[in-house]
Amino acid sequence: MVTRAPGALSARHLDPLREQGLSDRDILDAVEVISYFNYINRIADALGIDPEPEMQAAHAKWQAGSEEE
Repeated sequence: MVTRAPGALSARHLDPLREQGLSDRDILDAVEVISYFNYINRIADALGIDPEPEMQAAHAKWQAGSEEE
């Protein structure tokens, strides 16, 4: 949801994470890492940067619309 509908998130979405033992700091750390990867991926896509060699197979599957192995 952070990527597709960040405005739709509310405190109730954090409850399951807290129930699993995550602190507010843990949740913040996760959101920051996820957001950074989303940002970097968009920059790379916009600039037409080829994926690293070890990621090329996964990238090809993603472009084909399949994330399954």
